[in-house]
Amino acid sequence: MTSESETRASGYAWYVLGILFLVYILNFIDRQVISILAEDIKRDLGLKDEDLGFLYGTAFGVFYSLFGIPLGRLADSWNRVRLMTVGLGLWSTMTALSGLSSTGAHLAAARIGVGVGEATASPSAYSLISDYFPKKLRATALSIYSAGLYVGGGCSLFIGGLIVQSWNRAYPQGGPFGLAGWQAAFLAVGIPGLVLALVVATLREPIRGAVEGLPEPEKHPAPFRAFLDELMTILPPFTLIGAARLGMRALLVNLAGLAVTVALVALLLALGEPLPQWLAIGIGVYAVFSWACALRHRDLPTFRLIVGTPAFLCTVVAYGLNAFLSYAAGFWAAPYAMRDLGVSAAEAGLILGGQGAVSGFLGVTVGGLIADRLRRRNPAGRLILVLLGATLPVPFMAAAFTTSTPIVLYVCLFGAQFFASWGLGGAAATTQNLVLPRMRGTATATFFIGTTLLGLALGPYLAGRVSTLTGSLSTGMLSLLLTVPVTVAAGIGAYRLVPAAERTREDRARAAGEVI
Repeated sequence: MTSESETRASGYAWYVLGILFLVYILNFIDRQVISILAEDIKRDLGLKDEDLGFLYGTAFGVFYSLFGIPLGRLADSWNRVRLMTVGLGLWSTMTALSGLSSTGAHLAAARIGVGVGEATASPSAYSLISDYFPKKLRATALSIYSAGLYVGGGCSLFIGGLIVQSWNRAYPQGGPFGLAGWQAAFLAVGIPGLVLALVVATLREPIRGAVEGLPEPEKHPAPFRAFLDELMTILPPFTLIGAARLGMRALLVNLAGLAVTVALVALLLALGEPLPQWLAIGIGVYAVFSWACALRHRDLPTFRLIVGTPAFLCTVVAYGLNAFLSYAAGFWAAPYAMRDLGVSAAEAGLILGGQGAVSGFLGVTVGGLIADRLRRRNPAGRLILVLLGATLPVPFMAAAFTTSTPIVLYVCLFGAQFFASWGLGGAAATTQNLVLPRMRGTATATFFIGTTLLGLALGPYLAGRVSTLTGSLSTGMLSLLLTVPVTVAAGIGAYRLVPAAERTREDRARAAGEVI
């Protein structure tokens, strides 16, 4: 017999999910709008394709990843509603300030601010949803929330394209205060988030673990001190101080990781790669290494259930490489349509935005429903959707970025995004089920390391870099398909390992010192 609370969610839970869905829509509008503005930004600021990939992916993604970890820990120990409210206000403000940028460096600084603010959203939201919805509905609920990714991405293209084309037509020499169309678009999409932050602040904070019948964890006595301590383990050069606090051996291990990272970045620079991209990636890789080493010392149960669980890592890598292709296609589709196929900004924004919102929403929702159904019969059933999401989009992607006909591009991108989004809900729910309730914010932050450092910080940039070197955006996108075999291997590994890891979750946590 199962109680109603184990199979159903309250009306208020669905209301909260609706508000969080709106937050995620704004999250991706602010993140993605740069895609439809890319051609104008490139012209006005004198940038190259690789620079655009850096601005969209790396400048945002690396700092989103880094701050996501300490902010994820803060979501585990402090009020998640308040954290999301502050974060929404911050990233909305930084998006608006992007519209005042006059150089690539200024825009990069604003994008970093957007990344830091947005790092509060999903750790808080995933944790809230997991405490409002029972296990049997969790993948569905997370999929609905995650659909905001595609709706927001689609709306950003439509809104951005409409604003930039209308503004440039009305003010060909620059509008009020000398603003160009792309600058006006940033301002227009940033301001509504400040209003939504007031609504988010009214949501109720649920009791952690109550929906699973678990006792409420003790409240952390000093959540912000813990947040600062966590920041010391991940933000260079304070990472060295954080490591030194743990002892000489920890400091030596940290220095060894730093030395290896510096050597690899130096090698890439010697091969002619640009400094900003690989310096940022190097900072991200070293910071994550430093954080993982510190987590092992300070919270062994969390380390064992996240970093020390191969099933968790395989899930992160599998979906992270899926995002590698998805983020690149999502960013470069509009510039490809405008540059290679002669489509206007308004048309590209309307059609690509509309079909992207519909295909992504349908795909992630359908994928979540199928994942939950498969999970009832097979403990690893959700991973089937991750594997399908990595393989089914490949022929659509190849056709989309080799066509010379806009309609073929639109249809193929619809199919690619529909199937690629199948795996998101299942992957997210899998990572949540592999950890204890008090660890969910940290687990979410770790999950998003894969989708940002692997996907967002590398996919759009590498496509742009290959495009710069070859003079072909099509070649840049097609080169990314070489990662698909690695994605499939990681997905198969997760499929084989997840059932045992989930079944032994509490036992492994107790063995690491957790009191349950």
